[in-house]
Amino acid sequence: MDPGSREPARPLATADVLRTWWPLAASWALMGAELPAISAAVARLDEPVVHLAAFGGVVFPLALLVEAPIIMMLAASTALCGDRPSFEKLYRFTTRSGALLTAIHALLAFTPLYDLVVVRLLGPPAEVVEPGRTGLMIMTPWTWMIADRRFHQGVLIRFGHSRAVGLGTALRLVSTGSALFAGYLARLPGIAVAAGALSFGVTVEMLFARVLVAPVLRERLPRRGAPSGAPVLTTSRLLSFYVPLALTPLLNLLAQPIGSASISRMPDAVRSLAAWPVLGGLIFLTRSLGIAFNEVVVRHADDPGARPVLARFALVMGGGTVALLVLLAATPLSTLWFERVAGVEPELARLADSALWLGVVLPGMTVAHSYYQGFLVHAHRTRAVTESVGTFLVVSSAILYAGVRAQRWNGLVVALLAFSAGSVTQALWLRLRERGPDAPPVRGRVDSEPA
Repeated sequence: MDPGSREPARPLATADVLRTWWPLAASWALMGAELPAISAAVARLDEPVVHLAAFGGVVFPLALLVEAPIIMMLAASTALCGDRPSFEKLYRFTTRSGALLTAIHALLAFTPLYDLVVVRLLGPPAEVVEPGRTGLMIMTPWTWMIADRRFHQGVLIRFGHSRAVGLGTALRLVSTGSALFAGYLARLPGIAVAAGALSFGVTVEMLFARVLVAPVLRERLPRRGAPSGAPVLTTSRLLSFYVPLALTPLLNLLAQPIGSASISRMPDAVRSLAAWPVLGGLIFLTRSLGIAFNEVVVRHADDPGARPVLARFALVMGGGTVALLVLLAATPLSTLWFERVAGVEPELARLADSALWLGVVLPGMTVAHSYYQGFLVHAHRTRAVTESVGTFLVVSSAILYAGVRAQRWNGLVVALLAFSAGSVTQALWLRLRERGPDAPPVRGRVDSEPA
C-alpha cells in the first residue's frame, strides 16, 4: 500500500510483495547483466587479459569503494522522504556527499595518490597499472551520478513507483550496450570501453530518474503541502540514521580491493584477476534478485502480517537462486556462459568454472542479508547492520591472509571461499541482532505516517 494512504490497513499478501519486488529485481538483474556485457566486450578487444585484469582488479573495486558511503542512499530515501522538508534536507546531504566523494575519486585518479594506493597497497602486476589509471580517470563522474540516481529512485519507491526504477535501469543497460558496441567498432582500448560505457550508462539513468520523479514530487511532496505530522528530520537524526548505514557498504566493498590485493599476491595473479570480473558478474546476476529485497522489506515491514509473508518470500527466493547457481556449476552451462557469452579464452573459462562451486551459497546469503537488514533499517537499528558487515570483513580478510601466507592455492579460489564464509557469518550475525532480546516490535513506519 502507498505510504501516506488513508485507506484501512489490510494484511500484507504475497502479491503485494511481488508487485513491489519485481521491478526492483528487474532493475538489479539488468545491472547484473551490465558486468558480463562489459567483460564480453573487453574479451573481444586487444590484450583482453590485461584489460580485464585492470578493470576487475583495479578500476571497478576502487570506484565501488569510493562510492560506498552513498550506496545506501536508496534505502535512506525510501525510509525518510515522507515530507518536503525531509526530502530537501536529504537531497542537500546527498549532493554534498556526492561532490566530496567525486573529489576523492579525482584525487585518486589524477594525482600521485594513485601510485601510493594502487601500486604500493594493491600491488597489481606491472602491466595492469597504467590501464587501471586510465580507467579510473574515465570513471570520475560515476560516484556523483550514482548518488543522485539512488536518492531519486528511493523517492519513487517510497511512493509506489518502483516500476519506474526498472525502466530506468533498462534504459541504462541499452545506453551501456550502445557505448560498448561503439567502442568495439572503434577498436578502442578495452579499459576505455569498459569505464566509458559504465559512466555513460549511469549518467543516462540518473537523468531519467530526475525526469520521472518530478511529477511525483509535485503530487506527493508539494512545496506548500500540509504538515505531515512526522518527526522533524534534524541533522543529528539524519546522521545517526545514515552514518552506520553508510559504513555498511563501505566495509562491505572494502573487501573488493582487499580481495584484489590478495589475489595479486597469490599464484597465477594476472589470470586470476582477469577471471575475477567474469566470475563475479555471473554470481552477481543470481545475487541481484536478493539485493532488491532490502527495499521491499523496508517498505512493507510495518504492514499487518508482514513478517511471515516476507519470510516465505525470502525462503523461496533464496532457495531458488542457490539452486540456479548449483545447476550452472554442475552442468556444461557454466562453460557455455564463460566461453560463448563472456567470450573469454578456454583457459580462463576453466579457471572460473573451477571456482564457481565455492560461490553457490552467495545468492541465498544475499537474500538473508536483505531480509534481516530490511527490518533493522525500518527500526532505525542501523548500527547492527554495520556490525554484521564488520564480521564479514574480519572472516573474509582472515581467509585471504591465510591464502597469501600459504602461497599454495590459486587466488581466485581463495577469494571465493573467503567471501562465501564471510557472507554466511554476516547472515548469522544479522539474524542474531534482529531477533535478539533488544529488538523492538515493529510499530509504525519510520516517520509515523499511517500505513
